[in-house]
Amino acid sequence: FFFFFFFFFCLLTSMPRSNGYRCNTRDLFSRPFRQHGMPSLQTYLTVYKVGDYVDVVANSAIQKGMPHKYYHGKTGVVWSVTPRAVGVELNKKVGNRIMKKRIYVRVEHVQKSKCREHFLTRVKDNEARKRAAKENNEAKVSLKRDPGWPVGPKLVRTKDTSIENVTPTLYEFVV
Repeated sequence: FFFFFFFFFCLLTSMPRSNGYRCNTRDLFSRPFRQHGMPSLQTYLTVYKVGDYVDVVANSAIQKGMPHKYYHGKTGVVWSVTPRAVGVELNKKVGNRIMKKRIYVRVEHVQKSKCREHFLTRVKDNEARKRAAKENNEAKVSLKRDPGWPVGPKLVRTKDTSIENVTPTLYEFVV
């Protein structure tokens, strides 16, 4: 019995920890519900241009050109376009500095980012407001995002109300 215990203890302490290229990705690379199988045609027909913002999202159905798990979910800028892949420039925190990393990723593992949509709509809206103000000879328009003023004070009247005491009901175990 003692020998068995000693052997088991040695096994636990001396076995090395495997840290492969795709270790700890059981949930990270799992496909969403009812989205298994090959990617749709739209994935291959999307046009990427240099300077586009893209999200690196690994598709585990395609193993070729898959990025490392670190880059899964990161947003970067396209710096190169090849027939089947795009070069993406991303930031990676290494120690106490942020390094620019350039990686090639196949188009199956990349999707256009929506991170600039809100900003671009704001720019168009601001330009329209400036143009309208200039045409109407109005004063300079404030284009800053305004969170709004706090809501004004309100008076609560208790004349026509009654005080109601709310207490929890006693728990009864029913068989």
